Order: sequence, then structure tokens, then C-alpha cells
Amino acid sequence: MMGGEASMERELLEKGPVLDKKGRPAAGYSRRSTLVYDRRAIKAPPWRIKEWDFYQVSNDRLCLQFTIGHAAYAGQVSLMLFDFVEGEKLLDVSQTLLMPFGSLNMPSDGERNHVLSYDKNGVFMKYEVRGDIRRLTCRWGEVDAQIYLKRCHPDSLVINVPFDENPRAFYYNQKINCMIAEGYIRDGEKEWRFDRKSSFGLLDWGRGVWPFHNEWYWSNGTGYLDGEMFGFNLGCGFGNTDTASENMLFYKGKSHKLGRVDFILGKNYMEPWHLTDREGRLDLVLTPAYDRTTSVKLLWIDNCCHQMFGTFCGRAVLDDREVLEVKDVVSFAEHAVNNW
Repeated sequence: MMGGEASMERELLEKGPVLDKKGRPAAGYSRRSTLVYDRRAIKAPPWRIKEWDFYQVSNDRLCLQFTIGHAAYAGQVSLMLFDFVEGEKLLDVSQTLLMPFGSLNMPSDGERNHVLSYDKNGVFMKYEVRGDIRRLTCRWGEVDAQIYLKRCHPDSLVINVPFDENPRAFYYNQKINCMIAEGYIRDGEKEWRFDRKSSFGLLDWGRGVWPFHNEWYWSNGTGYLDGEMFGFNLGCGFGNTDTASENMLFYKGKSHKLGRVDFILGKNYMEPWHLTDREGRLDLVLTPAYDRTTSVKLLWIDNCCHQMFGTFCGRAVLDDREVLEVKDVVSFAEHAVNNW
């Protein structure tokens, strides 16, 4: 049965600024980077601005994560590799940056061609974007990583979310999944490889000014259903999502917008997660296999995130009412609580 509450979400179809002249966000969602981000338009102190470019590369066993970004007084450049089947962290290198503010020169668009790099104190990390190809490079002591991503879907999920607590707070975010990944990471004599037939990439590109305390649920995945690439981005919990929720399906070159999605958890994080929308179009169950817990405490920053890796099964309904049977798509869902 289809039904539920009517959507009030606004699709942003024309170019315009992320923020108006008073620093208030143009709330809504889009399928491309329609809005123009200008850091100079933000009406907030530099230490309240948060900017990050986070890439994740995974297959049915390994997950590799690249991070360049900053939140409030602290920034981070990091690389992490783990085996979520064995529940083993294989590599974790991180450099904390105190009071970086605008010094990282984060790009103003996640889709346009650009280079973002960090090269200090023996740490070299670079993201290169040229059309549908993205190259991720890292050299850090004995660590050497080279990853190539090819974007296979023209659409993505882009939101510009306001916060009720502060009319000048906002979150402008783009999620690009449905990227084929290949490459390697080495640590001395150890090497792990990602094959393009079974590996996928994800970009989480975020810019904004957030209230000090917030909480979110997020899930993203890419896989194959009967030989066709399928992807999803789902989330809830932060900001005013009446005009812009981050829920979208990707299949056969088309994107399909969903309304609000709820994350229903058991008594502990390792119990199955149930993800369902309010219109009867989504019913997924995540069976977790590994809890990648991260915790950051620095000055008054206090963040904790449980990123649960496992398999998704269930059903999803496209805009034309075609029903997809989702079987054993390996990916993640997470719950984060932040004071930053």
C-alpha cells in the first residue's frame, strides 16, 4: 500500500547561491550541485564553519577511508583501512590540525574539476577530479595508496538543510555513490587491492555551520541487482528536513526521490536495523557484522559514531512503482552524536 504524509520537499532546479545576502540557506534538494557555495557569504565566526571531503572505498570485505576536513577549532587528515568481515582494523593514520580554519583551501564544488591536497610533515594526500574520474593518492611513511574512481550515475544527492535553532545555520552536502573503484593500498610489504568488478566508491562532501549539539542517522550503499547497478542514500535526525531530506534511490541511470525515512534499532547496535519510509516505498533490513566505532575528544569537541557494516535485504519501490528486491547488498548504516 502506498500512502503516508504528503511531501513538502523543494527541488532546486535553477542556479543560485547556497546562502542569501543575510546568510540564510536556500533550503531544498537537487540531483546535481545546482547551488553555488561561497565561504565568504557565511554569517558566522570562522571557528563555527565545518568543511570536509570524505571518500570511502569498499568491497565485500575491506573498507578504505580518506578524510580531509575541519570542524570548528580542529581539522583532520586521515587514512583508515579495516576488514569488516574479520572485525579487524588494518591501518589507521591520522594527523590533527589545530585551528586550521580556511587554510586547507577546500573546494567550493564537489563536481567541478579540482585538486585538493595536503603536503606537510611527511603527510601527502591528494584528491584529483577530472570529469567522471577521481584519483585519490596518499603517501604517509611506509603507506602508499592509489585509488581510481569512475562515476557511473549522472545524478547524486544534494541537500541544503536549515536548522530551526539558528536561521544562519545550514548544511550543504553532496553524496556521490555509484562509483566503480579500483587500486591498491600498501603498508611496507603488505598490500590490499580493490578490483573494479566488486569495489565501489562514495564521496561525502559537506559544508556548513551547525548547532553545537546534533545527532544523525545515515546509510549509503552501492551494489548490483541482477547485473544492474543499484544505489541508495538514506538519512535523518539533523536539521529541518521538511524541505530537503537526503533519501534517494539510484537505478539504471535514474534517481528516485524518497520522503522521510526512519531508522529503527534494537537494544544494541549489533542487532538488525530496520530502515523504512513513510510512504511504503522502502523496507530494508541491515544485518550488522562489524561496528566501526570512532570517538573524538579535543577541547570541547566530543563526537561518537557507530558505523555498522553488514548486508542489506528487503525491497525498494521506484518512481514508476517498479519493485526492486534487494538481496545481500554489502554496505553500512551509522548513528552519530556530536558536540562540536
